[in-house]
Amino acid sequence: MRVAIGADHAGFELKQHLIATLEADGHEVLDCGTRSTDSVDYPPICAVVGRAVVAGDVDRGIVLGGSGQGEQIAANKVHGVRAALCNDLYLARMSRQHNDANVLSMGGRVVAFGLADEILRLWLSTDYEGGRHQARLDQIADIEREQ
Repeated sequence: MRVAIGADHAGFELKQHLIATLEADGHEVLDCGTRSTDSVDYPPICAVVGRAVVAGDVDRGIVLGGSGQGEQIAANKVHGVRAALCNDLYLARMSRQHNDANVLSMGGRVVAFGLADEILRLWLSTDYEGGRHQARLDQIADIEREQ
């Protein structure tokens, strides 16, 4: 799978860890920044990740910050992105099964490396169920088109 990943300074260390995990698991990684723990604004980085997903340059995206909340919000501003904040396994599974999330957000100050690996692997391996959930995704897409 091709995965774009980006983080601000607070998510940098988790990003570096997850890049190693992704590559060890055989995934192709597009690193969208940042490159250090120096303070940086996250919205442009999240937009780059989201746009890569929507353009089809990658299959999925990951955005990371201190809590992951702002990163999720920023990524969701890209038309076609369905970013989900998943700081636990239940949310990771449900975001894929019911919402077909295409961008994963996590907090580097919330989730330890071991749990982050579990969340990542579950999120990447969980399929979208479709069915009754598709009508809801269609409604979300309608809201995007109305703007």
